[in-house]
Amino acid sequence: MTEQHQDQPQAWTPPRFLPPAEPLRRADGSRHYPGISYATLPGYRPLKLDLWVPEGEGPHPVVVFVHGGAWALGDRGDLLPAHDTSAVIDLLLAADLAVASIDYRLSREATFPAQLHDTKSAVRYLRRHADQLGLDSSRTAVWGESAGAHLAALLALTADRVELAGNIGVTGPDSTVVAAVGWYGIYDLAALPTFVLPPDITLPADTAQDLIEQLLGGVADPELAMPASPVTYVTAAAPPFLLIHGTADRLVPFEQSLLLEKSLLAHSAEVQLVPVDDADHGLFGAPELATLLQQTVAFLSTHLREENR
Repeated sequence: MTEQHQDQPQAWTPPRFLPPAEPLRRADGSRHYPGISYATLPGYRPLKLDLWVPEGEGPHPVVVFVHGGAWALGDRGDLLPAHDTSAVIDLLLAADLAVASIDYRLSREATFPAQLHDTKSAVRYLRRHADQLGLDSSRTAVWGESAGAHLAALLALTADRVELAGNIGVTGPDSTVVAAVGWYGIYDLAALPTFVLPPDITLPADTAQDLIEQLLGGVADPELAMPASPVTYVTAAAPPFLLIHGTADRLVPFEQSLLLEKSLLAHSAEVQLVPVDDADHGLFGAPELATLLQQTVAFLSTHLREENR
Protein backbone atom coordinates (compact mmCIF):
# COMPACT_ATOMS: atom_id res chain seq x y z
CA MET A 1 0.00 0.00 0.00
CA THR A 2 1.31 3.39 -0.97
CA GLU A 3 1.48 5.88 1.86
CA GLN A 4 -0.42 9.06 1.24
CA HIS A 5 1.60 12.05 2.36
CA GLN A 6 -0.42 15.08 3.10
CA ASP A 7 0.85 18.45 4.18
CA GLN A 8 0.09 18.85 7.82
CA PRO A 9 -1.20 22.29 8.84
CA GLN A 10 1.30 24.34 10.75
CA ALA A 11 0.39 24.96 14.39
CA TRP A 12 -0.06 28.67 15.12
CA THR A 13 1.32 30.07 18.34
CA PRO A 14 0.14 33.50 19.44
CA PRO A 15 3.04 35.97 19.49
CA ARG A 16 4.33 36.94 22.91
CA PHE A 17 5.22 40.44 21.67
CA LEU A 18 5.39 42.37 18.40
CA PRO A 19 8.50 43.83 16.78
CA PRO A 20 8.93 47.61 16.60
CA ALA A 21 7.49 49.31 13.52
CA GLU A 22 9.19 52.11 11.64
CA PRO A 23 9.47 55.24 13.78
CA LEU A 24 7.98 58.65 13.19
CA ARG A 25 10.61 61.33 12.61
CA ARG A 26 10.12 64.47 14.68
CA ALA A 27 11.14 67.96 13.63
CA ASP A 28 14.09 67.91 16.04
CA GLY A 29 15.46 64.74 14.43
CA SER A 30 14.40 62.42 17.27
CA ARG A 31 12.47 59.25 16.56
CA HIS A 32 9.09 58.33 18.04
CA TYR A 33 7.90 54.73 18.22
CA PRO A 34 4.23 54.92 19.29
CA GLY A 35 2.29 51.98 20.66
CA ILE A 36 4.86 49.17 20.62
CA SER A 37 3.23 45.96 21.89
CA TYR A 38 5.91 44.77 24.29
CA ALA A 39 3.76 41.89 25.57
CA THR A 40 0.62 40.22 24.24
CA LEU A 41 -1.26 38.08 26.73
CA PRO A 42 -4.26 35.95 25.73
CA GLY A 43 -7.34 37.32 27.45
CA TYR A 44 -5.79 40.75 28.16
CA ARG A 45 -5.29 43.92 26.17
CA PRO A 46 -1.85 44.16 24.54
CA LEU A 47 0.63 45.91 26.82
CA LYS A 48 2.20 48.84 25.02
CA LEU A 49 4.94 51.39 25.37
CA ASP A 50 5.77 54.64 23.61
CA LEU A 51 9.44 55.24 22.92
CA TRP A 52 11.27 58.44 22.01
CA VAL A 53 14.93 58.23 20.92
CA PRO A 54 17.21 61.28 20.56
CA GLU A 55 18.70 62.35 17.26
CA GLY A 56 21.86 60.49 16.25
CA GLU A 57 22.93 56.92 15.86
CA GLY A 58 23.52 56.29 19.55
CA PRO A 59 23.38 53.93 21.22
CA HIS A 60 21.47 56.05 23.72
CA PRO A 61 20.75 55.39 27.39
CA VAL A 62 17.06 54.93 28.14
CA VAL A 63 14.76 55.94 30.98
CA VAL A 64 11.71 53.74 31.53
CA PHE A 65 8.81 55.80 32.91
CA VAL A 66 6.05 54.12 34.97
CA HIS A 67 2.84 56.15 35.37
CA GLY A 68 0.83 56.51 38.56
CA GLY A 69 -2.89 56.27 39.27
CA ALA A 70 -3.21 54.20 42.47
CA TRP A 71 -2.63 51.05 40.37
CA ALA A 72 -6.24 51.48 39.18
CA LEU A 73 -6.04 54.42 36.75
CA GLY A 74 -3.74 56.09 34.26
CA ASP A 75 -1.87 55.16 31.13
CA ARG A 76 1.45 55.67 29.41
CA GLY A 77 0.34 58.98 27.87
CA ASP A 78 0.37 60.88 31.16
CA LEU A 79 3.83 61.02 32.70
CA LEU A 80 3.49 63.69 35.38
CA PRO A 81 -0.05 65.00 35.96
CA ALA A 82 1.29 68.36 37.21
CA HIS A 83 3.42 68.96 34.11
CA ASP A 84 3.02 68.78 30.34
CA THR A 85 4.04 65.33 29.10
CA SER A 86 5.67 66.58 25.89
CA ALA A 87 7.79 69.04 27.89
CA VAL A 88 9.08 66.23 30.13
CA ILE A 89 9.94 64.13 27.08
CA ASP A 90 11.72 67.03 25.40
CA LEU A 91 13.73 67.64 28.56
CA LEU A 92 14.96 64.04 28.56
CA LEU A 93 15.70 64.05 24.83
CA ALA A 94 17.70 67.27 25.19
CA ALA A 95 19.88 65.44 27.71
CA ASP A 96 20.47 62.68 25.11
CA LEU A 97 18.25 60.25 27.04
CA ALA A 98 15.72 58.03 25.32
CA VAL A 99 12.45 57.61 27.21
CA ALA A 100 9.98 54.72 27.15
CA SER A 101 6.61 55.29 28.84
CA ILE A 102 4.88 52.00 29.57
CA ASP A 103 1.43 50.66 30.29
CA TYR A 104 0.86 47.83 32.76
CA ARG A 105 -2.13 45.82 33.94
CA LEU A 106 -4.25 47.77 36.40
CA SER A 107 -5.47 46.30 39.66
CA ARG A 108 -8.95 45.45 38.36
CA GLU A 109 -7.37 43.58 35.45
CA ALA A 110 -4.89 41.58 37.53
CA THR A 111 -3.57 41.59 41.07
CA PHE A 112 0.03 41.93 42.22
CA PRO A 113 2.65 40.84 41.13
CA ALA A 114 1.25 41.18 37.58
CA GLN A 115 2.16 44.88 37.52
CA LEU A 116 5.77 44.14 38.41
CA HIS A 117 5.93 41.33 35.85
CA ASP A 118 4.75 43.80 33.20
CA THR A 119 7.33 46.42 34.15
CA LYS A 120 10.13 43.86 34.01
CA SER A 121 8.86 42.60 30.66
CA ALA A 122 9.04 46.11 29.19
CA VAL A 123 12.70 46.43 30.22
CA ARG A 124 13.50 43.03 28.74
CA TYR A 125 11.79 44.05 25.47
CA LEU A 126 13.90 47.19 25.18
CA ARG A 127 17.01 45.20 25.96
CA ARG A 128 16.25 42.57 23.30
CA HIS A 129 15.54 45.19 20.62
CA ALA A 130 18.23 47.65 21.71
CA ASP A 131 20.29 47.46 18.51
CA GLN A 132 17.28 48.05 16.28
CA LEU A 133 16.04 50.93 18.44
CA GLY A 134 19.41 52.62 18.92
CA LEU A 135 19.53 52.00 22.68
CA ASP A 136 22.38 51.05 24.99
CA SER A 137 20.95 48.09 26.91
CA SER A 138 23.58 48.45 29.65
CA ARG A 139 22.39 51.97 30.49
CA THR A 140 18.76 51.71 31.59
CA ALA A 141 17.17 53.64 34.44
CA VAL A 142 13.61 53.80 35.78
CA TRP A 143 11.45 56.74 36.91
CA GLY A 144 7.98 56.45 38.39
CA GLU A 145 5.42 58.66 40.07
CA SER A 146 3.02 57.64 42.87
CA ALA A 147 1.96 54.02 42.24
CA GLY A 148 4.44 54.04 39.37
CA ALA A 149 7.19 54.96 41.83
CA HIS A 150 6.21 51.88 43.85
CA LEU A 151 6.65 49.70 40.75
CA ALA A 152 9.84 51.50 39.72
CA ALA A 153 11.39 50.85 43.13
CA LEU A 154 10.36 47.21 43.02
CA LEU A 155 11.90 46.86 39.55
CA ALA A 156 15.15 48.43 40.72
CA LEU A 157 15.40 46.27 43.85
CA THR A 158 14.39 42.84 42.52
CA ALA A 159 16.62 42.31 39.48
CA ASP A 160 18.08 39.17 41.05
CA ARG A 161 14.76 37.72 42.24
CA VAL A 162 13.97 35.05 39.66
CA GLU A 163 10.62 34.28 41.30
CA LEU A 164 9.45 37.83 40.51
CA ALA A 165 10.57 37.92 36.87
CA GLY A 166 7.26 36.76 35.41
CA ASN A 167 6.91 34.90 32.14
CA ILE A 168 5.27 37.32 29.73
CA GLY A 169 6.60 38.98 26.62
CA VAL A 170 10.35 38.72 26.11
CA THR A 171 12.08 36.23 28.36
CA GLY A 172 15.82 35.79 28.72
CA PRO A 173 17.43 39.21 29.17
CA ASP A 174 17.47 40.55 32.71
CA SER A 175 15.62 43.64 33.94
CA THR A 176 18.49 45.31 35.78
CA VAL A 177 18.50 49.11 35.98
CA VAL A 178 21.41 51.31 37.01
CA ALA A 179 19.42 54.07 38.73
CA ALA A 180 15.91 54.74 40.02
CA VAL A 181 13.80 57.86 40.61
CA GLY A 182 10.64 57.87 42.70
CA TRP A 183 8.32 60.86 42.91
CA TYR A 184 5.95 60.69 45.93
CA GLY A 185 5.90 56.89 45.92
CA ILE A 186 4.59 54.08 48.13
CA TYR A 187 7.39 51.92 49.49
CA ASP A 188 6.00 50.11 52.55
CA LEU A 189 2.40 48.96 52.07
CA ALA A 190 2.14 47.58 55.59
CA ALA A 191 2.90 51.05 56.98
CA LEU A 192 0.06 52.53 54.94
CA PRO A 193 -2.92 50.70 56.47
CA THR A 194 -5.64 52.72 54.76
CA PHE A 195 -5.03 54.03 51.27
CA VAL A 196 -8.03 56.14 50.36
CA LEU A 197 -8.40 59.14 48.12
CA PRO A 198 -8.91 62.62 49.57
CA PRO A 199 -12.54 63.82 49.40
CA ASP A 200 -11.79 66.15 46.48
CA ILE A 201 -10.65 63.20 44.32
CA THR A 202 -13.32 60.73 43.21
CA LEU A 203 -13.36 57.40 41.43
CA PRO A 204 -16.32 55.48 39.92
CA ALA A 205 -18.73 54.25 42.58
CA ASP A 206 -17.89 50.58 42.03
CA THR A 207 -14.16 51.10 42.58
CA ALA A 208 -12.86 49.61 45.80
CA GLN A 209 -12.25 52.19 48.50
CA ASP A 210 -9.07 50.56 49.77
CA LEU A 211 -6.84 50.59 46.72
CA ILE A 212 -4.11 48.50 48.35
CA GLU A 213 -6.58 45.72 49.05
CA GLN A 214 -7.65 45.92 45.42
CA LEU A 215 -4.02 45.62 44.30
CA LEU A 216 -3.42 42.63 46.58
CA GLY A 217 -6.62 40.84 45.68
CA GLY A 218 -9.21 42.25 48.08
CA VAL A 219 -7.63 40.90 51.24
CA ALA A 220 -6.31 43.04 54.09
CA ASP A 221 -3.33 40.89 55.04
CA PRO A 222 0.08 42.20 56.15
CA GLU A 223 1.65 38.99 54.85
CA LEU A 224 0.52 39.99 51.35
CA ALA A 225 1.71 43.56 51.82
CA MET A 226 5.28 42.57 52.66
CA PRO A 227 6.20 40.92 49.32
CA ALA A 228 4.59 43.86 47.48
CA SER A 229 6.67 46.45 49.38
CA PRO A 230 9.97 47.77 47.97
CA VAL A 231 11.50 48.07 51.47
CA THR A 232 11.38 44.26 51.68
CA TYR A 233 13.99 43.91 48.94
CA VAL A 234 16.58 46.54 49.86
CA THR A 235 20.16 45.24 49.88
CA ALA A 236 23.62 46.73 49.55
CA ALA A 237 23.37 45.98 45.82
CA ALA A 238 20.55 48.52 45.33
CA PRO A 239 21.17 51.03 42.53
CA PRO A 240 21.32 54.76 43.34
CA PHE A 241 17.92 56.28 44.21
CA LEU A 242 16.54 59.80 43.98
CA LEU A 243 13.34 60.29 46.01
CA ILE A 244 11.18 63.42 45.71
CA HIS A 245 8.14 63.86 47.96
CA GLY A 246 5.90 66.65 49.22
CA THR A 247 5.90 67.08 52.98
CA ALA A 248 2.13 67.84 52.98
CA ASP A 249 1.11 64.86 50.85
CA ARG A 250 -2.43 63.86 51.86
CA LEU A 251 -2.55 60.70 49.76
CA VAL A 252 0.88 59.12 50.30
CA PRO A 253 2.52 60.38 53.49
CA PHE A 254 6.02 61.84 53.20
CA GLU A 255 7.05 59.17 55.73
CA GLN A 256 6.89 56.59 52.92
CA SER A 257 9.97 58.11 51.30
CA LEU A 258 11.64 58.44 54.70
CA LEU A 259 11.14 54.70 55.24
CA LEU A 260 12.82 53.78 51.95
CA GLU A 261 15.62 56.27 52.54
CA LYS A 262 16.25 54.81 56.01
CA SER A 263 16.37 51.26 54.66
CA LEU A 264 18.73 52.17 51.80
CA LEU A 265 21.06 54.05 54.13
CA ALA A 266 21.06 51.11 56.57
CA HIS A 267 22.44 48.97 53.73
CA SER A 268 24.99 51.62 52.69
CA ALA A 269 23.19 52.16 49.38
CA GLU A 270 23.21 55.53 47.62
CA VAL A 271 20.04 57.59 48.09
CA GLN A 272 19.07 61.25 47.93
CA LEU A 273 15.75 62.39 49.42
CA VAL A 274 14.42 65.79 48.36
CA PRO A 275 11.55 67.05 50.57
CA VAL A 276 9.24 69.55 48.86
CA ASP A 277 7.97 71.81 51.62
CA ASP A 278 4.19 72.08 51.95
CA ALA A 279 3.58 70.27 48.64
CA ASP A 280 0.64 67.88 48.25
CA HIS A 281 0.47 64.69 46.22
CA GLY A 282 1.39 65.22 42.58
CA LEU A 283 3.26 68.44 43.42
CA PHE A 284 0.49 70.47 41.81
CA GLY A 285 1.31 74.15 42.04
CA ALA A 286 4.71 73.56 43.63
CA PRO A 287 6.94 76.49 42.62
CA GLU A 288 9.96 74.15 42.68
CA LEU A 289 8.55 71.87 39.95
CA ALA A 290 10.82 73.06 37.13
CA THR A 291 13.86 72.79 39.40
CA LEU A 292 12.86 69.29 40.50
CA LEU A 293 12.58 68.19 36.89
CA GLN A 294 16.04 69.56 36.12
CA GLN A 295 17.40 67.84 39.22
CA THR A 296 15.84 64.55 38.15
CA VAL A 297 17.26 64.73 34.63
CA ALA A 298 20.69 65.65 36.02
CA PHE A 299 20.59 62.64 38.37
CA LEU A 300 19.62 60.31 35.51
CA SER A 301 22.25 61.76 33.18
CA THR A 302 24.97 61.35 35.79
CA HIS A 303 24.22 57.70 36.44
CA LEU A 304 23.65 56.82 32.79
CA ARG A 305 26.92 58.24 31.56
CA GLU A 306 28.92 55.69 29.61
CA GLU A 307 32.02 56.21 31.73
CA ASN A 308 30.02 55.26 34.86
CA ARG A 309 29.08 51.84 33.50
